[in-house]
Amino acid sequence: MSLQPDGPPACFIPKEHGYRMVGQPEETNKGYQVILRRVNYPSWFGAEVNDVLVEVEFQADERLRIKLSDVNAERWEVPLPIESPDEMAENPLYDVQFEDEPVFSIKVIRKSTGAVIFDTSVGGLTFSDQFLQFSTYLNSANVYGFGEHEHHSFRHDMNFKTWPMWTRDIGGVNLYGHQPVYMNVEESHDAHMVLILNSNAADVTLMPAPGLTYRTIGGVLDVYFFLGPQPEAAVQQYLSSTGLPVMVPYWGLGFQLCRYGYKSIDEMKEAVDRMRQYDIPHDIQYGDIDYMLQYRDFTIDPVNFAGLPEYVDNLKQEGTRYIIILDPAIWNAGEPGEYPPYERGTDMDVWIKKMTATTKKELQAIYLHQSRYIDDDVWPGPVVFPDYTNPDTEIWWGDESVLFKEQLDYSGLWIDMNEPASFDIPEPCANNNLNNPMFTPRIEGDILTMTICMDSQQYMGQHYDVHSLYGWSMAKQTLPVARRVENNQKRGIVYSRSTFPGAGAWGQHWLGDNDSNWDHLRWSIIGMLEFSMFGFPYVGADICGFFGNSTAQLCQRWQQLGAFYTFSRNHNADGNAPQDPGYFGEEVARVTRESLLIRYTLLPYLYTLMYNAHITGSTVIRPMMFEFLQDETVLGIHDQFMWGPALLISPVLDEDTTSIQAYFPVESRWFSYYNVGVACIAYMTACGEELEGSEELIQLDAPLDFIPLHIRGGYVLPTQRPANTTVTSRQHPLGLIVALDADSQATGSLFWDDGEELGK
Repeated sequence: MSLQPDGPPACFIPKEHGYRMVGQPEETNKGYQVILRRVNYPSWFGAEVNDVLVEVEFQADERLRIKLSDVNAERWEVPLPIESPDEMAENPLYDVQFEDEPVFSIKVIRKSTGAVIFDTSVGGLTFSDQFLQFSTYLNSANVYGFGEHEHHSFRHDMNFKTWPMWTRDIGGVNLYGHQPVYMNVEESHDAHMVLILNSNAADVTLMPAPGLTYRTIGGVLDVYFFLGPQPEAAVQQYLSSTGLPVMVPYWGLGFQLCRYGYKSIDEMKEAVDRMRQYDIPHDIQYGDIDYMLQYRDFTIDPVNFAGLPEYVDNLKQEGTRYIIILDPAIWNAGEPGEYPPYERGTDMDVWIKKMTATTKKELQAIYLHQSRYIDDDVWPGPVVFPDYTNPDTEIWWGDESVLFKEQLDYSGLWIDMNEPASFDIPEPCANNNLNNPMFTPRIEGDILTMTICMDSQQYMGQHYDVHSLYGWSMAKQTLPVARRVENNQKRGIVYSRSTFPGAGAWGQHWLGDNDSNWDHLRWSIIGMLEFSMFGFPYVGADICGFFGNSTAQLCQRWQQLGAFYTFSRNHNADGNAPQDPGYFGEEVARVTRESLLIRYTLLPYLYTLMYNAHITGSTVIRPMMFEFLQDETVLGIHDQFMWGPALLISPVLDEDTTSIQAYFPVESRWFSYYNVGVACIAYMTACGEELEGSEELIQLDAPLDFIPLHIRGGYVLPTQRPANTTVTSRQHPLGLIVALDADSQATGSLFWDDGEELGK
C-alpha cells in the first residue's frame, strides 16, 4: 500500500484509534514514563504492538526527549550517541502534559509564552511492526527542514504536501540524504527544532491546521526537541547533541574544478590550462571515475590517464590539490589476482551478505561464515558492497587507501553513490515482508528501486533498518582513513553524497546532480540553507549545473553565486559541453575571476565562521530570518542569504536581468562591499556607501558582471589580499573591514592557524 498524490487525504485513521494509559505517569530520575495499551480498534497494518512504553526525558534546559517503544520486544534503534544525563534538567524551558481522552496524547509547551509547540491530540497514533504513525498540531505554519529533497521554497507548503525520506538517487522525489529534522518558528517568533530519530523509510505530510503526520515502517518513535529560542541557538543545541561539524582545511575553501567526462588526462589539462590562461583562482582539481581503470576503485587508467601521478605532483607544487572519487561498489568479476582490493576485502569478510537464514541463530552463523555476498551491478559491472558498519571494513578501506596514496598523492576523498545506489540486481530479491512491506512511504517505485535488497545482512543489522545509514557509516569510517593517509598529521577532507543526522561530524556534502537551468540556480540556495541547518556548514551545488549544457550567461551568473557557496565547485556530466569558466571565453572568465577574488579576500572571515561552526555548531550559510527573527518579511525569503551575521549576498537568479528587488530589514544599517576601498580595509576605517533598512523592497542595479554584496553595520570582517591559490594568499597581509552601526560600534573576531594540521 502507498499514499495517494498530494492533497487532502482520501481517508485517515480516526481520532479514537490509538492507546490509553495503564495507570498514571511515574516520575523517574530523568522525567516521566507511562505504559500505554492499545485501544480495541481494527488493525490497519497487522502485528500492532499492544503495550507501548512512553519515556519522557528532561535531558537539558533546552532539550527534551520523548520516546515510544515496545514494552515486550526489542526493536531497531538508531545508534546515534546522544548523551542522556542521569538527572532531569533543573530549569527546563518546556513543560509536558499528558491527556488520555479519548485516547492518549501528549503536549509540549514553551513555558515563557505558554505556546503549545507539539500536540498529538489530533489522534491516529499507530505502532505496529512495520507501520508507525503520529500526528501533531504545530504552533505555526513557519516550518523549515526535512530532507533531502529539491524544495522550491525554504518555508514549506503546508497544503497536504508529502515528502518521503529514504536515501536514494531519485530526482524530484527523494534524494541522497535522510534528514528527519525540522524547525518551527512560533507565532511569538521564538524558534525550536525537532529531530525524529528513525532511519527506516518514512514520509511526512504537512497539513494546513498547521500540523504534520509522520509515518515510518520500522524502528521506534524517538523525538528530540531543541527549544532555542533563537533559530541559531536551536541549531547549536541540535548539533551539540548529534555531533559538531568537522573542521575543514583552509585550502578546502578555495575554488574547485571537476567534471565527469574527462576522456583523458589531456582533456583535464586543457581545462586546467584555461584556468591558468585567464588567471582564475584554482585550489582543487578533481578526478571523477574517468581516471580509474574501468571504473574500479584504487586504480588508474594506464592509457587515457598515463602520467596522472606526475601531473598531480606538479599541480600540488603550484598550490592546487587533487581530490579523488571513490564509490563503495567493488568489482568482483575478475580472475584470481586481477583485482587485489576485492580479494583482500573477501579475505577480511567485509562485504554485505545475502539473507538466507530463517532463525536468529542461523543468521549469526551465516554472518560469521557465509561466503555468499550480495551481488549487484554499478559502474564497474558486477560488484559487492562494503559493510561500513563492520569495524573490519575501516581497516580494509584504510589499507587500500594507503596503498593507493603511494601511487597517487591525492589530498581528499569524495565518496559518491553511497545511498547505496545500484543499477541492477542480477537475482530478484526474495518476496518477503522486508523487501515488500505492506505499506510503502511515498517514494518513487518501491523501497528496492535503485538499491540493494532490504533483507541483506550487515554487521549492525538488517539493511531494511540501516539502509539510510550507509552514507553515514561510510563517512564515519572514511574520515579516519583520510587522516591516516596523511599520517594522522592533517585534518583531511571527505565529501559525501548521502547523509543522515550526525554525519556532518565526519564529512561535507554537496547537493548532488542538478540541472543546468535557472530554476536549479535558484533552488540551490534553499538546499544550502537547509543543510546549514542540518549541520553541514560546508555545502554547495554543482556550479553551472551537472546535467545539460549551460549557457554563457547562466554559467556567469552561477559562478557569481557559487563564489559564495561555502563549497565552491564547478562540475558537470559526461556528454555535456565543457563548462569550466575559461571555456566560455574572456567575459565569463573575467567575471568568474573577479567574483572569486572577492571570495578569497573574505576567506579569513569565512574560515573564522567555519571554526565557530566546528566548536559551537553555529551556522555559516545563514537565512536572513536567523538574524532578523522578529521581521515577518524575512520568514519567507530564500533568494538572499548571509555569511554569518555580517555579509548579505543578493544574487541575480533570472535570465536577462540587470536589476533585482532586495530586502534590507528595518532598523539595520548596510554598506555596499564595492565601496569599501583598499585604504578602508588596511587602516580599519569605516567607509562605504550606506544603505538603511526599509519595510519595502529596494531596487539594486545588477549588471551582468556584478553581484550585490552588503556588509552589515556593527561588524568587523577580517580580510586578506587574494591570490589564485590559498597557498599564496595565506602569505599576504591581513586587513579589516569595519562597518559601524548607528552608535559607531563594531565587533568581530578572527581565527587563524596553519590551516590544515589535525588538532589545530
